[in-house]
Amino acid sequence: MPRALPPLNALRAFEAAGRHQSFSGAAQELGVSHSAISRHVRGLEDRLGAQLFRDLPRGVALTQAGARYLAALSPSFDRIAEASEVFDQRPAGQVTVDAEPLFAMKWLIPRLGDFYQRYPDIELRLQANSAIADLGRYEADLALRFFHAGPEGQDAPLLSNAPLYPFAAPTVVSGLMPPEEILLLPLLRDRHADTWRKWAGLVGCPPPAGAPSDWRMRARLAYETALAGHGVLLVSSEIAEVDAASGRLIRCSDIGFRMGSYHLVSAEGVMRRSAVRLFREWLLDQSAGLRSIKR
Repeated sequence: MPRALPPLNALRAFEAAGRHQSFSGAAQELGVSHSAISRHVRGLEDRLGAQLFRDLPRGVALTQAGARYLAALSPSFDRIAEASEVFDQRPAGQVTVDAEPLFAMKWLIPRLGDFYQRYPDIELRLQANSAIADLGRYEADLALRFFHAGPEGQDAPLLSNAPLYPFAAPTVVSGLMPPEEILLLPLLRDRHADTWRKWAGLVGCPPPAGAPSDWRMRARLAYETALAGHGVLLVSSEIAEVDAASGRLIRCSDIGFRMGSYHLVSAEGVMRRSAVRLFREWLLDQSAGLRSIKR
């Protein structure tokens, strides 16, 4: 005879929310949105015919019925986790991070020395991938992803929404230039987004016609092409900061615009592992300055 169980996703949402005494904490652990946790909990309450949480001015608290239910459920989830650990070949101190290639190369990797110094026992595996996909497909715990419109339906904290500015090598530009002169230079374009058309509209110039010298390519190749002195590229300051500081790239306009934002996406359930939580906290601390950019 089949067991009359409530939906397992609802039970997981309730157990995590009860353990954290927070819907936001549960959302962070499970890699879903706050509204998803709330929806699962309300559905479970309707099924059980009991109120499991009561609202507080800030957050929630378990009712007596909720506390009893949590005490009965938590050991079961602990046993499931223990039984599953024998199939997980990843070391407890290992974190796999999937990152957009250009952001990884130019922003994340230069900062990893600080992470290794703080947490020498954590093994970090970094892999590059531009696709917005199921993290399970890539066996990754966390992903650094660029979104044009922002992530939907998941807990994905903002890393950066810094504006894009025109940058080029010193063989191409020597400093700030009028927008109309910049648009006469060879324009390097990401193959997935016509950023130059948007920038031209912002500065009040006709959209670039697409000269024979214009290049369309992947973001990483476009960046390397700019470094080689073959044109001007719209790129965010945090991506270009190392090369700008060394003089390999020069910002040729103070007029910029936001095309999207980078977010940190978590695979479901990975926040139970301390190594993943530590890397997440470190990464959000490192990116705090990027989130405060107002320009």
